[in-house]
Amino acid sequence: MDKINIGTNVYILPMPVTLVGTTVEGQANFMPVGWVSRVNGKPPIVAVGLNKRHYTPLGIQEHQTFSVNFPHVDLVERVDYCGLVSGRKTDKSDVFEVFYGQLENAPMIAECPLCLECTLFNTVFLPTHFLFLGEVVAAYSEERYLTDGQPDVGKMKPFVLTMPDNNYWTVGGHLAKAWNVGRDLEGEGE
Repeated sequence: MDKINIGTNVYILPMPVTLVGTTVEGQANFMPVGWVSRVNGKPPIVAVGLNKRHYTPLGIQEHQTFSVNFPHVDLVERVDYCGLVSGRKTDKSDVFEVFYGQLENAPMIAECPLCLECTLFNTVFLPTHFLFLGEVVAAYSEERYLTDGQPDVGKMKPFVLTMPDNNYWTVGGHLAKAWNVGRDLEGEGE
């Protein structure tokens, strides 16, 4: 197998499609974001990378709160629309049914199977992006998306983004049980 250098403009494959919500200039605003990851156990902290030119960072900086919403595949058209228009020029507060939990300025999307409500823990200033670290203060779902009280990816039907080809993909079937499938190899390397 010969590896070739493909340059540095690579992305982690795939990226979850989410909608980051915040209040900007008194209005709920949602922005599609693929650069999202859980980065800490206790307290639960998620990292969200947003370009400094976008409108959404203004609301996060002002209110120190935001939400991360995980849409169902049926929402792909509305999610994509939110990425095509800027909240600076277009009111996106009526694209979805908006609800609020504990935090006044972290709007969430009722149609999304999973919504995380976050307070701003820290901001890392990168050359082109802000890396917002948010402590999850509450998570919201519905019974129909849960199995044994936990989010079920098969029921939630999230979708993912690949870059630089800019495509959405559905999540495939179950492959194996994590922290289990490799047990047969334990002891072989000793």
